[in-house]
Amino acid sequence: MATEGQFTVLLWEIGIALAVEIGVLIAILLAVQKSSSKMETIADDLHKRTVPILDTTNALLTTAKPQIETIVSNLTETSEKLKYQVDDIVDRTRLQVVRADELVTRTIDKVEETTEFVQHTVISPIKQLSGLLQGVTTGINVLFGRRGGHGQSVGRGNGAGASRDEMFI
Repeated sequence: MATEGQFTVLLWEIGIALAVEIGVLIAILLAVQKSSSKMETIADDLHKRTVPILDTTNALLTTAKPQIETIVSNLTETSEKLKYQVDDIVDRTRLQVVRADELVTRTIDKVEETTEFVQHTVISPIKQLSGLLQGVTTGINVLFGRRGGHGQSVGRGNGAGASRDEMFI
């Protein structure tokens, strides 16, 4: 009968183990219920707080959507107008630069023509007249016996004065 006593002890051990396991499972169930209750409370609080915000945001977006579309449309139109105006300004500026370049070129050409004209019509005849007057003066001085005009001696070969040929050049 020793096996019957061992069987009884084994049943008691199994019963105690089942009781402990049931106790642990009940403790886990109570902890999960408590956590679940807290999570439901937090979820309800979050729902109560976020739903009004979402409703307000949705209302604002619905109200502001036409205004935003108008703003975007106006910005697009303004951008196109600015691009056209900038292109027009660039084209006008290029044209003015070309005109200014042509004006400067024509002015330089006129200055060169005027300088050439003055050189040929005024300065050259004055030089010729000056040379002629100097020659006449020298001739008169030689004719009347004065030697060298303006501090120069005429006809001397000592190198101190100019020769008669040099006077007429």
